[in-house]
Amino acid sequence: MERKRPPRLVLPRPRPKRDRHARTRVAFLRYSYYDIVFKFFVEHVLDADYLPLPEPTKRTVELGSRNSSDSVCAPFKHILGDYLEALELGADVLVQFAGPCRLGYYGELQESILRDLGYEFEMLNFATVTGKPLTEYIEVCKKKVNPNLSVPHGVRGMLIAFQMIEYLDEAQDFYLAHAGFEAERGSFDRALAAYHADLRTVANERDLAEAHKRGMAALRALEVRVPVRPLRVGVVGEYFTAADPRSNLGLERKLLDMGVEVHRMLNMTNRNLRYHEKNLRAGISDYVRYDMGPTSSMTIAATLKYAQEGFDGVVHLKSSGCTPEVDCIPVLQQVSRDTGMPILYLSYDSQTSDTGLDTRLEAFYDMLAMKKERTAS
Repeated sequence: MERKRPPRLVLPRPRPKRDRHARTRVAFLRYSYYDIVFKFFVEHVLDADYLPLPEPTKRTVELGSRNSSDSVCAPFKHILGDYLEALELGADVLVQFAGPCRLGYYGELQESILRDLGYEFEMLNFATVTGKPLTEYIEVCKKKVNPNLSVPHGVRGMLIAFQMIEYLDEAQDFYLAHAGFEAERGSFDRALAAYHADLRTVANERDLAEAHKRGMAALRALEVRVPVRPLRVGVVGEYFTAADPRSNLGLERKLLDMGVEVHRMLNMTNRNLRYHEKNLRAGISDYVRYDMGPTSSMTIAATLKYAQEGFDGVVHLKSSGCTPEVDCIPVLQQVSRDTGMPILYLSYDSQTSDTGLDTRLEAFYDMLAMKKERTAS
């Protein structure tokens, strides 16, 4: 008896032949607030049209999960869902900027899945040039997107994009450390949204510097009411889940709503632009003698730093089955025993819900608050 194939959630429609004079439409995956950088990169480096994606829905994850193997991590499913929606919206080129773990291999597999589904597109996969000079990145952009791209122009644009990443992360760090104590509810969210909107209009270095100056001034001008001994919590973990609010169900915003000062070392600035594995590992030599994986050293180093600085607790985030972060957990448990700092471990998959997360976060907050009150008396 012939075995029936399971129905697919996506039935791609034939795309009309592309007008060779039309501008190329380029889409990225969804990743935190970095879509601002992606937009600048597409418009001012590639000289193409950026295709923004709407906010993800339950369908986004369903699309990715239905067309993925059960054994892959949640970020793979999120990204594949993003790509499917981008192709439905008419993307000509998909960009995979790689990652420090299996994310670096996902581009080829996702491209294969999408082509098996019948889609026609170009995949600009930066994993193919990871670690090579910046000019190599521009050359692959010329090949996949715009053959008329000027290498000097592209390099200048890439350097502006890198600066934009650093500015975005600086603003986010300030927001996380202060928004939990805002005097007017929603004031920090509005100021940060205005800053992000301003950055989306920049076209050069001067525009970027001025927009950043305005945005930071607006954030610093907001009134805050900080308790005498505020609760301070660090967020550590896997590259995608820990930094992307859509993947971690807005964990940082939940902590801020509880009146917590939040810190997160993991971002693109610290992990991609200014990463130094040797220095990180030197600081955790009492616990680690070798490189345990893509985000492991930063996870352990950040946790130890927060403990030494007297933080009240740490939340460790990872996707289910993330081997490097699973390996980190025994080390983090030892750091917790040595320093007395509590750590909450959260693992996410495509079925994780807000309800269970809220319950665990509230219990963790109550424990930290009681512990702090006992030490104060």
